[in-house]
Amino acid sequence: MKTPKSLELLVTDGFIDEVIHPLKSGKEAAVYVVRSEGEIRCAKVYKTANKRGFHKQALYQEGRKVRNSRQARAMKNNSRFGRQQQEEVWQNAEVDALYRLAAAGVRVPQPYNFVEGVLLMELVTDGHGAAAPRLIDLELTSEQALEYHGLIIKEVVRMLCAGLVHGDLSEFNILIDLHGPVIIDLPQAVDASANNNAARMLQRDVNNLAVYFGRFAPSLLTTSYGKEIWKIYERGTLTPDTKLTGYFKGNNKKADVKSVIREINDARDDAMRRKYEQID
Repeated sequence: MKTPKSLELLVTDGFIDEVIHPLKSGKEAAVYVVRSEGEIRCAKVYKTANKRGFHKQALYQEGRKVRNSRQARAMKNNSRFGRQQQEEVWQNAEVDALYRLAAAGVRVPQPYNFVEGVLLMELVTDGHGAAAPRLIDLELTSEQALEYHGLIIKEVVRMLCAGLVHGDLSEFNILIDLHGPVIIDLPQAVDASANNNAARMLQRDVNNLAVYFGRFAPSLLTTSYGKEIWKIYERGTLTPDTKLTGYFKGNNKKADVKSVIREINDARDDAMRRKYEQID
C-alpha cells in the first residue's frame, strides 16, 4: 500500500521497511501493520489533541513528571507551547508504561521504538498469524469467562506492583492471543502512588471487568477484587503472587450490583464511543 504521510519519515530513516495495511483507526490514534527489522509489527500513530476523542485528561495527568519548570508552567497556562507539551507527555505516558510493564512481566505488547509520534511495537496475533481479536469480539462460555477474568486480575495486580493503574480497562482494550489476555491502550495509565484518583480508577477497572465477565459468569458480579487489591497494596504487602479471595473484609453487605454498574458507566460510555469511532 502507499505509505501514509505520517510514516514516511520512519520509512526513509529505516525504522520501517514496509507498510502492509491499516489495522484500525480512531480519534486517538491510527494503527498500521508494518514490517520492521524483518519482523511483522504494528505502528501506532498518535493523533493531535484536537482530533482525539478521549476526555478528562486532567484526572490522568495528575502526578506525571515533566522535564522542567518551564514545561510545567506552559502546561498550566495552556499556551500553544503548553498544549504541545501536554501532547508529548500524553504520548510518552503510554511508551513509558509499555516499557515498564513489559519489564515487569505484564502481558502487554512489546515496545520497540518511539519516533516522531509513532510507537513501533509487537503485533499481537492469533494462532494463524492474524491480528488477535479483542475480548469484546468473542463469545465466551462460563468457564472461559472465569478463566480470563482470573488471568486479567493477575495482570492488574502485576501492573499495580509495578506502580501503575491502567485507568480505562475494559473489554475493548484487551486482546486474546494463544496464551490468553494481552492488555493494550495505555496513554491514560496513572502512577499509583502519585495520582490521588488511582484507587478509584483501579476499582473502576476491576468493576468493569466484573460487569463484563458477569454476563457469562454471574457469580463475578458479587466480587470485590478492586477494594481487596487496593487494601493489600496500601499495606505494602501486595505481590504478583498474592492470593486473592474476591471479597473485601469488613463488608458484610450484599453487593449492590446496580451501584457497581452506575459507577463504571462513564468508562463504558467512553469505550463504546471509541468502538464506533473505529468503525466509522
